[in-house]
Amino acid sequence: MRFLAVLTVKNEGAFLLEWLAHHQACGFSDFIICSNDCSDGTDLMLDHLAAKGLVHHIRNDGPYLKAGVQFSAYKRAAALPVFAQADWVMTLDIDEFVNIHVGNRTLPALLDVLPDADAITLTWRLFGNAGVVRYTDQPITHSFTHAAPRVIYWPWRAAMFKTLYRNNGAYAKLGVHRPRSPNPDMLPNLVWRDGCGRRLEPRFKTTQIFSPFGRDNTQLAQLNHYPLGAMESYILKADRGRAVHRGDMLGMDYWVERNFSSHEDRSILALGGGAARDALLADPVLARLHQGAVAWRHARFQALMRQEPYRALFGRLLMCPPTRPVTQKGAAFLLGHARAGQTGASGATDKATDKAAGDVRDSGDTQAHA
Repeated sequence: MRFLAVLTVKNEGAFLLEWLAHHQACGFSDFIICSNDCSDGTDLMLDHLAAKGLVHHIRNDGPYLKAGVQFSAYKRAAALPVFAQADWVMTLDIDEFVNIHVGNRTLPALLDVLPDADAITLTWRLFGNAGVVRYTDQPITHSFTHAAPRVIYWPWRAAMFKTLYRNNGAYAKLGVHRPRSPNPDMLPNLVWRDGCGRRLEPRFKTTQIFSPFGRDNTQLAQLNHYPLGAMESYILKADRGRAVHRGDMLGMDYWVERNFSSHEDRSILALGGGAARDALLADPVLARLHQGAVAWRHARFQALMRQEPYRALFGRLLMCPPTRPVTQKGAAFLLGHARAGQTGASGATDKATDKAAGDVRDSGDTQAHA
């Protein structure tokens, strides 16, 4: 069985080999990796990996479709023969690591538990910064081991998922969080399951992008998401901007909504992807390119700190404590106001907030973030 991961990257050469090694160990057999106008040698690293037969590399330097950089990359990826040959497909980002909790912690082990699934949602578990200031050349999965609670009530972004789905023609297009353009004739018979094995409601087959919050969605599998890294790394991420909304500088709102560090989780280390990473680094070309990407990150940080917007952002990061998880009562208050706003009311009523307090555990409404 062939499992395909599709990845887009820009100036992520310092992290690429860990990501690739982990997902090789996890069971992905094929990789399509699209590089977007890189300056740190990521594209050269991918050229070498492609020459070794380890990945399929697309230089996605533009021009881009109206939908933007990432969707342009996805369209090019879907045109490759290796895409059509895949039994299962998943789109991932460089800061996302599949973490399976059953059997030998691989994709086949997960399918053994969920044999009828056509799609499996892997909900993010957000791993915060935990006060790490300096960027060092160490594996991300070892450096950041504190995360959000397994049960989280707010914000909805903390419960977003990525989808591992069967490549059987049910969906015509790749998406960031889920496959797109469903085949209406196939929809009724599709089985979507979550990271606990629960069968999901019909809305998940078409539009949903986050799991119901207020419950654990990760007993069988989760997606470790490391969106922040060290404070120095976040400055570079702010400079790069968002993958989907190119040119949008990241700020404190993005940081605060993801900087959860209240619970320790080292479960991903049990897979043991370190040996595969060491094997990749034993290649002298990859080792040289990796060190070049690390040096580029240090130099880029120094250059950005000479500019006031980035220096000011770094100062705010130093002053900001880890994010405090919102209580169930606080989340119910927020949801009550959100629902009142959706109905056009001038403000949330006590009745609306009381209702939200009672059903916050079922808050899977796709419009809860409006």
